[in-house]
Amino acid sequence: MQFRDLKAQYEALKPEIDQGIQDVINSTSFILGKPVTELEAKLAEYVGRKYCIACANGTDALHLSLKAMNIGPGDAVFTSDFTYFASAGCISIVGATPVLVDIDLRTFNMYPDALEAQIQKVIREGKLTPKAIIPVDLFGLPADYTKIIPVAEKYGLKILEDAAQGFGGMINGKRTCSFGDIGATSFFPAKPLGCYGDGGAIFTDDGAIDERLRSLRANGRSPEDKYDNREVGFNSRLDTLQAAILLPKFKAFAEHEVADVNRVAAWYTERLADKVVTPYTPEGFLSSWAQYTILLKTSEERAKVQKALKEHDVPSMIYYPRGIHQQGAYKDMHLGDDDYPNTIEATKRVLSLPMHPYLKEADVDYVAGIVRQCI
Repeated sequence: MQFRDLKAQYEALKPEIDQGIQDVINSTSFILGKPVTELEAKLAEYVGRKYCIACANGTDALHLSLKAMNIGPGDAVFTSDFTYFASAGCISIVGATPVLVDIDLRTFNMYPDALEAQIQKVIREGKLTPKAIIPVDLFGLPADYTKIIPVAEKYGLKILEDAAQGFGGMINGKRTCSFGDIGATSFFPAKPLGCYGDGGAIFTDDGAIDERLRSLRANGRSPEDKYDNREVGFNSRLDTLQAAILLPKFKAFAEHEVADVNRVAAWYTERLADKVVTPYTPEGFLSSWAQYTILLKTSEERAKVQKALKEHDVPSMIYYPRGIHQQGAYKDMHLGDDDYPNTIEATKRVLSLPMHPYLKEADVDYVAGIVRQCI
C-alpha cells in the first residue's frame, strides 16, 4: 500500500500525461511555454482570482510573495507554529522576523485568539512592526479566515495564504488561495495537486503585484526588455513539462479527485471516530485532504499503532514531530514550550494514515481494522 499512490493516478491519466509531455518535447519550448500560460489561466479561474503566476516551487511562491509585499528587516510576520518549516523560513529569508502562533488542536490550524495575543505582544514590545500574517491551510483544511481576516483588518495587516497543502479546499463556497491579499500553493508531487518534480503558483487580484511577481520570478527583468533588470529577483519559473503534466491532473482534480478524497475521509471517520480523535472539519469548510491525521491518546499509543501498521506493510507518517519553535534554526529566539501547548500536544499524538483519491474502501477497512485492533 502506498501512502499517496501517484502510480495509480498516473495509470488513470497516462494517455493525457504522456501526450502532454511528448507535445512539449516536440515543441522544444521548455521554459514558460504555452502550457504554462494555459495552466495559469485555468488555475486563476478555478480559484476565482484575476491572476495566477506559476513558479518553481511552493517555498519560492511564499518568498516571492513576501518580496512583492515589501516585507523586510524590522517587520513581524505571524505564522503557525505547527507546519512545515518553509512557512516560517521564507519570512527569515527576506530579513523579517517570524512570530509563531499556537494552533487550535481540533483543526491543527492557527488559533485566531492566539494570533491576536501575539500581535498585541509585538505591539507592546515595540521592537518590530507588525506587517503580515501567513495562515497555513494544514492537511488540506483551510485556516479559519472567517476569524483571521477581521483580526488582520483590525491591525492593518496583509494576509499571505499558505495553501501549499490546502489547494482545492473551500469555506462557504470560496476556494483556498482567494482569501488573502496573495495566495500561494505548491505542486510538490505529494500535494493535493502535484506535478512530477517541484512547482508552485501565486494568486492575486492586484495587477501591479502580478506584474512585479512575473518580473521577480525572472531575475527582476523588465517586461519590455529582458536585459534590463529593474530589481534583483530570482530564477523561479515553472518548467513547461511540469505544466503539461499538471493540466490533465488538474482536470481530474477539479472534476472528481476532491470529491473522491472526501469520500475516502468519510470512510475513515466512520470506522475510527469511536476509537481515536478523527479530523475536525467545521461547518461550511471543505478539505482537500493532503493528509488524514488522527490524534492518539499518548505518544506511546501512537508508537504502538505505527508499529502495528508497519508490520502489516501500511505506511504512516508523523506530521510534525516538533514545532517550528523547536527547530534548531530558531534556537536563538529562546521560545518556550509553554507558549505553544497545543502544538506540543499535537507533536506527541498526531499520526497520518494513507490518503489519496484512488484509495479503495477495502483498503480503508484494512488500515482502520489495524488501528482499531491496537486500541
